[in-house]
Formats: sequence, structure tokens, C-alpha cells
Amino acid sequence: MALAGRGWGKTRTGAEDVAWFACSNPGSRIAIVAPTALDARNTCIEGESGLLAVLPKACVQTYNRSLGMCEVVLWNGSRFSTYSASEPERLRGPQHHRAWGDEVAAWPEPDTWDQLMFGMRLGENPQVVVTTTPRPEPLIKRIIATPGAMITRGSTFDNSANLPAGAIARLRERYEGTRLGRQELYAELLEDVQGALWTAGMIDSHRLRAAPSELRRIVVAVDPSGTSGGGQGDDVGIVVAGAGRDERFYVLEDASCNLSPDGWARRVVDTFQKWGADRVVAEKNFGGAMVEAVLRTASKNLPITMVTASRGKIARAEPVAALYEQGKVSHCGVFNALEDQMCAMTGAGYVGEGSPDRADALVWAMSELNYTGYRYTLDNLV
Repeated sequence: MALAGRGWGKTRTGAEDVAWFACSNPGSRIAIVAPTALDARNTCIEGESGLLAVLPKACVQTYNRSLGMCEVVLWNGSRFSTYSASEPERLRGPQHHRAWGDEVAAWPEPDTWDQLMFGMRLGENPQVVVTTTPRPEPLIKRIIATPGAMITRGSTFDNSANLPAGAIARLRERYEGTRLGRQELYAELLEDVQGALWTAGMIDSHRLRAAPSELRRIVVAVDPSGTSGGGQGDDVGIVVAGAGRDERFYVLEDASCNLSPDGWARRVVDTFQKWGADRVVAEKNFGGAMVEAVLRTASKNLPITMVTASRGKIARAEPVAALYEQGKVSHCGVFNALEDQMCAMTGAGYVGEGSPDRADALVWAMSELNYTGYRYTLDNLV
């Protein structure tokens, strides 16, 4: 399986593999399976990197082109047949020495894979080459877990020398650091956790490159670590968020760190000043007096609101997740570590590693802004 980003060379890899096999093994039968019949014809057979582009013309005896099944026959008797993954029944009966499954993550019928496997029974060692951009589909996980499967990974940028510089620059500008970019460009297998309070789509759909020029309020929220910090234990969650005059909320920065008390307190003060925030919100469950004292040592005039976690993490997070579902929150930039923690929080608990310190800080920030925003609206109405 070539599990790689867009433009890495997956189509060329699949075409070269089956072309080499057919030329080296006269009389072989090869299946080419793509998401649709048009994909099989236009990309796998006739595409710029497809089969006809890599086969020497002298090798091809006939090419039967149709909107359904296409067939390429070589002079040595080897035969390529195309199939649509939307029609698994078409693979009942045919037998093959080798197969090429293209963009398997986008196959509409997972049963197509099983039907293909039933027909891989010619020759001494029938094999399949799979070329796909990753998606967290059960079929992809099955193939990866197959004993003996060989997985090759690669990013779009591995092939930069053969791609237009302008296209590379645009892809970096638009998708660098986003979850979509991590999947489509860097070929990371990113999963939405079952029952997660947040999903990647929920966050990406309202993402902005920069914050609005005017915000009504900005707060810095702190979720202290239960350990001493300084490189040990969990991070200290430090998240900056703002409320706009448009009644929407904006996540501005994830400044979380793993520093000594003096170090993270200084980070909070610097972040507060950088954004011109109006308040620091800090959880006091982990040594509340100590947390406030550390912050006061860093800046004695720092406006601080200490909050108590009287409910569990999930109960506190659910109203904030609802704001995202309503499309009222935008991330101004990309915060991978924070977003990964958010997408690992489910109704049953946190399924990530360590503590969701960043996500907790986000919840404190949003809770403060949402509460005061509500109070602000009531005051205006009165």
C-alpha cells in the first residue's frame, strides 16, 4: 500500500507496478479497480501517469475503451481489466494474478475488496498494490493490519521537484497545519473518535487565518498542571480567546507549555500583554492559592478570576462544544495539539494521552466569554 499525499506519485506507482508485472509475466490477468468506472478509465488507464502513459506503445496490442469496463491487451497475452468499486458483483468470477486498487479510501462499497480478494488466486503469489490518500475508513485499517502487508508513506512535498512551484506554494498557504492538510498532503491517518464532542470538520469549517481587527473581550485561560512542570508531568494549558461584537468567539493562541511555576506564570503574563487581554481565568482546584500567588509574583496587578471545577471535565466541555456545533467559534490559525485533545474528548471521557490541559483551558476561556457575553447582552436590554 502506498499511503501518500496528493501529488506524491501514487497513480504512477500503481501503473508502473502492474505494467512491469504484465510485461514480465506473459499471459497474466490483472484487475484495475477504482472508485468509479470513469476513474478507472480517465485516471488509471488514460491519465497523465496512467497505464498507457507508462507502457511502451509497441507492447499494446488492443485497447477496448468504454464507459463501463475497459480492457488493455498486450502482445504477450497479458490482459488488464478495469472495474468500478461501486459494483462489487462484477468481481465475482474473474480471477487475477495481480491487481491495482486505486484510491481505496474512497471506494463506496467496502465489499469490493472482499470480492477482489476472492479472485486473487492465479499464479504462485497473487498480490495487490493499493494506492490511496488516507482516510480513517475501516477498510484502510483492515488492509494495514493484514499480515505481511507492506506500507509506504509519503507526503505531497516529497515530489515537489515534479510539481508546479506555484501549486506547492498555494497548497502550503491554504492547508499547511490544518487537519485536512495533514491528511491530504502529509498522509496522516487522522480519526474522528466515536462520540467525540468535537470533530475535525466542526473546527475546520469555521477556521480563519487571522483574528478580527476588533474584539469586545479577550481572556487568557490557565489550566494548571497537577505536577511541578519544568519538563515533567502534564503541560500547563494556556489558551487565548476573544468575543467579537458579532456575538461569535475566536480562539487566538495556544500558548501552553511545560515549564516551572515561574516559567509558566511569565508565559501567562507575556501572553496577556501581547494580546491586550482584559482578564486571566485560572482553575484553582490544583492549589488555588499557589496558582494565584505564582501569577501575582509574575505581575502583581494582573486581573485574575479564579474558577472552581465543581463539575467534571466533560460536563464543563459540553456547552462549549455546543457553541462549535452552532458555528459560533472560529480558530484563528491552526493549533494541532489543542485540536487533537479536543477531538479526543467524548461523552464518556478523554481517550487521548495524558491530561487534556489545553482543551480544559479552552473550555475555561469560552465559559468566561460566553457567560459575560450573556450578562453583557442582558445589561444592554435593561
